Amino acid sequence: MKLRSICLLLLSLGMLTTCRTARLTDIYSDLPTYDGPDLGLTFVRGQARLRVWAPTAEKLQLKLYTEGTGGTPVAEYAMQKSTGGTWVYTLPAQPPGRFYVVQATIKGKQLAEVPDPYVHAVGVNGERGALLDPAMVSPTEWDDDRRPRLRQATDIVIGELHVRDLSMQPQSGIQQKGKFLGLAELGTRGPGGVKTGLDHLSELGITHLHLLPTNDFASVDESRLQENRYNWGYDPLHYTVPEGSYSSDPTDPAARILEMKQMVQKLHRRGLRLVLDVVYNHTANAARSSFEQLVPGYYYRHNADGSLSDAAACGNEVASERPMVRKLITESVAYWAREYHVDGFRFDLMGILDIRTMRAVRVALDQIDHSIFVYGEGWTAGASPLPEAERALKANVLKLDRIAAFGDELRDGVKGHFARQAEPGFASGQPGLEESVKFGIVAATQHPQLDYTKVNYSKAPWANTPAQAINYVACHDDRVLWDKLTVANPGATEEELIRMDLLSNTIVFTSQGVPFLPIGDEFLRTKGGSHNSYNLPDNVNQLDWARKAQYPRVFEFYRQLIALRRAHPAFRLPTRELVQQHLEFLPDQPATTIGYRLLNHAGGDEWGTIVVLFNGNRQPATLTVPGGRYSVVLAGDQINPQGIRKLEGTGATLSVEVPASSAMLLVQP
Repeated sequence: MKLRSICLLLLSLGMLTTCRTARLTDIYSDLPTYDGPDLGLTFVRGQARLRVWAPTAEKLQLKLYTEGTGGTPVAEYAMQKSTGGTWVYTLPAQPPGRFYVVQATIKGKQLAEVPDPYVHAVGVNGERGALLDPAMVSPTEWDDDRRPRLRQATDIVIGELHVRDLSMQPQSGIQQKGKFLGLAELGTRGPGGVKTGLDHLSELGITHLHLLPTNDFASVDESRLQENRYNWGYDPLHYTVPEGSYSSDPTDPAARILEMKQMVQKLHRRGLRLVLDVVYNHTANAARSSFEQLVPGYYYRHNADGSLSDAAACGNEVASERPMVRKLITESVAYWAREYHVDGFRFDLMGILDIRTMRAVRVALDQIDHSIFVYGEGWTAGASPLPEAERALKANVLKLDRIAAFGDELRDGVKGHFARQAEPGFASGQPGLEESVKFGIVAATQHPQLDYTKVNYSKAPWANTPAQAINYVACHDDRVLWDKLTVANPGATEEELIRMDLLSNTIVFTSQGVPFLPIGDEFLRTKGGSHNSYNLPDNVNQLDWARKAQYPRVFEFYRQLIALRRAHPAFRLPTRELVQQHLEFLPDQPATTIGYRLLNHAGGDEWGTIVVLFNGNRQPATLTVPGGRYSVVLAGDQINPQGIRKLEGTGATLSVEVPASSAMLLVQP
């Protein structure tokens, strides 16, 4: 007990290097926890009460300010010790200030002023919380806002986007550039009269818009927006507050709340669901965070020597397995879904979080709406002290009900290795990747025809159902698809690269699972070869709407490809058993080709048999299919559900020549 007390004292003072991880874990487990629903600032009949969990503090002061930054406190209150390690204070009906912070004293040391971890409204740069009830800041008819209908998870088509990228190009036709409200503008047009912005997203046909982090992040100074700094936003400052630089006025706490809700409302009215990219695996600055100023050490994992562990490769990782961290994450996600009507969540580096926390997230969201979609990156960026068996890694998705993960097997199988940028993939003629691509075609589920020993990464299926596998060939990370194909295929002509591009995403959108597309790839988006544009200027990251006008044939192919998928349930089978029953790979095909059939009106499809053929070779290839009469509905860059041409073979088999770097779909009614 004496050693325990000494370690707790040192822990409270931030002297973590003297206690080993196992002993620290014991100490943290001794801290009291709070089960109530009212942490943070809550309002009852307009009166505010603040409850903060700070079990190691000997004093907690609540300070009010008139402004979001600068100045001196206009009032100061001693918070009262309450149950479960919390402190509470009920503010006057008319408090003298508009902004608040709390300041803990631990073992005689006064720590920094911070907003509480549950803060929902802030001033500029998130320095102080705002005495504002977000429920009172809503657009007209907000109570009537409804999520667009979703029958099943495999009906989802995800488009990924950064808020700024959609609107910043001078020719975007969007007035509110770089803002939430820019995403809500209608009727915008770009070069050649092409649809831009929200009209473009509707025209493309996606069902879910995935936005890169929109919570309050640290890297953009909201008081100096004239500098026009850019960042993806994977450096969270406050988990449950909208980012101020995306609002019309970062100094007004209500503006960011109202305008984000207006954006959600407009997306819903256009039939689009919203997915938030959430970053609960680390914080921007551990030492200065609300976490460390209120309960030093508790919210972060540590190495055996007491230093911060760093599976996020960002300086720290959050200890999601601890009860009050799990509670914060779960309640934050539920708050976004409830207060902002968010329809889905993409967890950045989900493999850092523990399985129990992700299960708790799923349960909390099911209490709001069972159709809210959850997915994440099933890996980490470095080693973690949390055992692998406890982490929400791709290999553990089998333990996670209705939580999906990205399939890097298909990604790197189709386009080539994500890090070895000059290395081509199946779509560029690289042999030996057929099983990796087929792994994605069956959505990482068990299929009797796959040779899992030949799959590039996973040597066993990791998804229980197709809805747990996100299929993609590109995202915001690494090079965009066009730039990857360009660097991996030196000497290829533009027309050859376009064929590889269309083949790549034809594979994605005809595979089982949930397809994912970075917005802009549908008109050959380029970032000038950048492989990590997280802080590069807008002229690198923004969508170049002139390319939509330049490549209308490419955009129209993508639009029709998404429409084809959405029209035919054979590509969207909801269970592993249905995939095994209806999807049959065709044997004895040439190297770097894949052929398979979707049989017997799969999923209730009007088409009786669908034959899907992929030729990754850079020259034509002849594939063998069962004999019969077929209608070709997709060939290269052409799609016509009514048929492009007919094929017929009177024998047991039919030889079909598939042009270089292309796909072909054959249909028997």
